[in-house]
Amino acid sequence: MGPGHGLNAAARCTSVATIEVSVRPTRFVSTRYFSRASFAYLRELAANNNRSWFLANKARYEEVLRGPYLRLIADLQAPLARISTHYRADARKQGGSLFRQQRDTRFRHDKSPYKTWAGARLGHERRREVQAPSFYMEIEPGNCFAGGGIWRPEPATLRRIRDFLVDNPAAWKRAVHGKAFRERFVFWGESLRRPPRGFDPDHELIDDIRRKACAAGAHFSDALACSAELRPHLVDTFQRIAPMVDYLCAALDLEF
Repeated sequence: MGPGHGLNAAARCTSVATIEVSVRPTRFVSTRYFSRASFAYLRELAANNNRSWFLANKARYEEVLRGPYLRLIADLQAPLARISTHYRADARKQGGSLFRQQRDTRFRHDKSPYKTWAGARLGHERRREVQAPSFYMEIEPGNCFAGGGIWRPEPATLRRIRDFLVDNPAAWKRAVHGKAFRERFVFWGESLRRPPRGFDPDHELIDDIRRKACAAGAHFSDALACSAELRPHLVDTFQRIAPMVDYLCAALDLEF
């Protein structure tokens, strides 16, 4: 493992699935962040996805979407630190957890300039050095969700995760194959039709090894997003998916 781990990867995997029960329940002050106005803005943006409309409604964006989102991110830092001291909920307006509303259209057929959803990544402290798993949340009319993992890992990163799965199957099964995980979360992304080259097609985790992404999550309703239950729900989601994130950190020699 990397400097400061104190445990090698195999030894650390024996405790990967115990994170959820070790996190103390967090008490929250009742706070609402998003509202019907937030979702109305996103629906109107989807219908008017152009620069002139966005600029004309910039004040609305700040008031009903960006401002509340940054407050939510700031309020997630303390409970996130109880899950892992190596993860950050960064409420800076630029360069923080909140994704820019502008889309990168350089290599895309769809040239719509703005995202019609608002997402935030609560990243690892070393995320700028290496590709690392993260916690994630997204607000979109009819498609709100939260979860964690690594979406579209680079080939070298994916190879390391697959090799780690081969060598450490028991901890992965404790983290994601249990009834509680399967009833709440679904894995995102596509899988290879066949086992990747060099991997045993009869390995007990071959379905997981075939995945192109290592990310999972769960949807929640627009009504919940507009309620005071949003932050407790997100923290509970992150606590429950933390064993999977911890396992991925171990696979990549990252502290959790």
